[in-house]
Amino acid sequence: MADNDNQQERTEQPTAKRLEKAREQGQVARSSDLGAAAVLLLAAGGLKLLGGWSGAQLHALMRSDLALPRERSLDEAAALGAFASAAGHALYACAPLFGLTVLAAIAAPVALGGRGLHLTALVPDFSRLAPGAGFARMFSVNGAVELAKAFAKFAALALVAALTLWRQSGPILALGGQPAPVAIVHAASLAGSALLMLAATLALIAAVDVPWQLWRYAQGLRMTRAQVREEMKETEGAPEIKGRIRKLQSERARRRMMREVPQADVVVVNPTHFAVALRYDEQRMRAPIVVAKGRGLIAARIREIAAEHRVPIFEAPPLARALHRHVEIGAEIPAALYVAVAQVLTYLAQLRAARAGGASAPPPPAIDVSLDPGAPLH
Repeated sequence: MADNDNQQERTEQPTAKRLEKAREQGQVARSSDLGAAAVLLLAAGGLKLLGGWSGAQLHALMRSDLALPRERSLDEAAALGAFASAAGHALYACAPLFGLTVLAAIAAPVALGGRGLHLTALVPDFSRLAPGAGFARMFSVNGAVELAKAFAKFAALALVAALTLWRQSGPILALGGQPAPVAIVHAASLAGSALLMLAATLALIAAVDVPWQLWRYAQGLRMTRAQVREEMKETEGAPEIKGRIRKLQSERARRRMMREVPQADVVVVNPTHFAVALRYDEQRMRAPIVVAKGRGLIAARIREIAAEHRVPIFEAPPLARALHRHVEIGAEIPAALYVAVAQVLTYLAQLRAARAGGASAPPPPAIDVSLDPGAPLH
């Protein structure tokens, strides 16, 4: 479903993928008022602290340039050298104020919208040039809100500027009667104070605008339930594909399990519903491990492979059910089943010895399973 769906249907919070995609496309929360307030604030502080020094440097530059001899001013090479020197001097004098304003212009958007250079936002979007879309934006609710905000900001800043000029009219008029170096320092201080008042006004406006912009940004990224479901399919895969993958994984695991049956020492059966293949190497293992297990058709296949490779099959229904329920493939049997499995392995050893010596087969033992096959293992 497209992003311009009915807002009433966009009830879901944006997913992490949608937020990341929006950031990659340069769609971040922005507040021009925050940037303007930060620039004015640092500019005002710079003028209050460094305005006198910068003004003195520029005053000295003007005096030296106005004192340039006529011969040098008519000499092209000398004039270019003097111009380069004056430009460097002027840059040196203004560099602190320029640096502060550039820092503020970069830091404010980063603080609100996060770090990162979004080159995608620089790609031209010619759809914005469509007259119909432009008129729609101008006469929309958002356009009306922005227009009202612009008038309110203009009125507030004009009022503060007028009051500031009215209060500082005396000191401003007095600058004309002061020596130039002193007047420059006082002018920088007065300009810093005026900018500080304007910055404070913009900071109050930004305190209202920033939450509004963050709310608009979050609302603009909200998703419909259909979009969330579609994204989950893209991220995790369609249910049919996931089911197919699980089936293939299960088949591979079953084939690996069946390859372990010929190396088993015994297959304990139910006799037909369950089958569990055990292997024990007393030199390498602390306890017997389950190499294969299954029920129904899988149990029948385990018995077939065991019969083909002459792996002993032992009927012990309670033990087979307990092993199938409580032991995973590749895991050791629990201590509660040590005695029962030891009885089976001991009987098989006795059976092999009797057959090798030509004696009669011993009777199978009565296997005592102290663990309830259906009870959870603690």
